[in-house]
Amino acid sequence: MAAIVSRQAELLICQTPFAEIVDVAGSFGLFYIPPQGRFYKSPSREERVLIGRLNHVAIATKDVRKASEVYRNMLGARVSEPVALPEHGVTTVFVELPNTKIELLEPLGENSPIRKFLEKNPNGGMHHLCYEVNDIVAARDQMKKAGAIIAGSGEPRIGAHGKPVLFLHPKDFVGTLIELEQV
Repeated sequence: MAAIVSRQAELLICQTPFAEIVDVAGSFGLFYIPPQGRFYKSPSREERVLIGRLNHVAIATKDVRKASEVYRNMLGARVSEPVALPEHGVTTVFVELPNTKIELLEPLGENSPIRKFLEKNPNGGMHHLCYEVNDIVAARDQMKKAGAIIAGSGEPRIGAHGKPVLFLHPKDFVGTLIELEQV
């Protein structure tokens, strides 16, 4: 429950158990109050790179054909044919869902990034989440400014959908590898 703490001219301050909300002439700003009692202002809308919709969830597997059968036969999903992407070291299959896609990834070649993942996770599993962004370079610059680690060279490259992509290190995103794809 928010409580109005003060109202001075065009400044309105409300406090909740978790945040203080400041409204200056109609421009809300959210300040997080951690247990230490210090205030951290959230970035302004102009400072944020807002992620768009979830483009896909990528699942690593040793065999995309077998995984495709599971989605097609057991779950009734529409499944694409496998596509080899040697430049990425993977073979991909896309499972079409009403609200997003699942990308099935199989290692292709000895230097495949999926091979190392499957060594640690022999049964396969979720590899990454892909979010859409409007401007991949602006997204990269904002992530760097925020201290996030950009995987690889840090430069966008063309992904499986033929669009520019970047990967963000899982260390910075709650243990999850994040792909950003320009739409």
